[in-house]
Amino acid sequence: MRITVLGSAAGGGFPQWNCNCANCAGVRSGRVRAKARTQSSIFVRPDDAADGVLFNASPDILEQIRSHPALQPARALRDTAIAGVVLMDGQVDHATGLFMLRERSSPLPLWCTDPVEDDLMQGNPVLRVLSHFCGVRRQRIALDGTPFGVPGVAGLAFKAMPLSSKAAPYSPHREAPVPGDNIGMTLVDSGRRTSVFYAPGLGAITPPVFDAMASADVVMVDGTFWTDDEMKSLGLGSKSARDIGHLPQSGAGGMLEWLARLPARTRRLLIHINNTNPILDEDSPLRAELQRAGVEVCEDGMSIEV
Repeated sequence: MRITVLGSAAGGGFPQWNCNCANCAGVRSGRVRAKARTQSSIFVRPDDAADGVLFNASPDILEQIRSHPALQPARALRDTAIAGVVLMDGQVDHATGLFMLRERSSPLPLWCTDPVEDDLMQGNPVLRVLSHFCGVRRQRIALDGTPFGVPGVAGLAFKAMPLSSKAAPYSPHREAPVPGDNIGMTLVDSGRRTSVFYAPGLGAITPPVFDAMASADVVMVDGTFWTDDEMKSLGLGSKSARDIGHLPQSGAGGMLEWLARLPARTRRLLIHINNTNPILDEDSPLRAELQRAGVEVCEDGMSIEV
């Protein structure tokens, strides 16, 4: 199984268009050594030559396709290597890129949970709008761990579990989450018997979630914020990381504590990194701390073979 990180940033990307925090201003001026990042998405395929699955459709999807020729194999007058799209939630930074795929000549194969479908039919009616273009062939993601596959992508199976996080702001259950608002996914290579646990939005680690992480060869998990009060301390928001559905890396019960409990063989990566997170600075003490802990920071274009 080969995973290409198309985008590794949280909503708004990095640098964020209207932000002049230390990271964004620093990378623009050259004072901070950091890589620009588009909004988070991965492309998963069984090998280099195959079609694959797009996990989350970022608003940056056109730039991401241009940057990764494997997604446009040019086998026909109109072509794509995207055999299907799987949504982990209904957030703007993960779903509105679907608009950019509207020129398909057949309905877009799309997998999502029932709550996400509801939100994308009502609060942010992406799916209703697409019905006027290519249309969508929606498939339901079960939350009981029943594996599913995507036609045209042989040898890979996917198993979902509900996560503790938050629905999109336009969801009627934003402040009263329901199972399926946000999911984690175990990606399984049936031939190699290897697996990846992917959860770009993760507010708390429950025993079933930790079991899924500990059973995987690779974990790619929420790297949005370093501290719980990151946005508040910078004067950029009134809510904590946990308030908006993200487990911070640092502090008691933070992501780094959980990652340290995983088996030594597990590869650990952070994805969906907010523009304010100091780990984006490659020369920062916090980046060095991650390196000592064996934790990697995803960047656009990274290739992971499992």
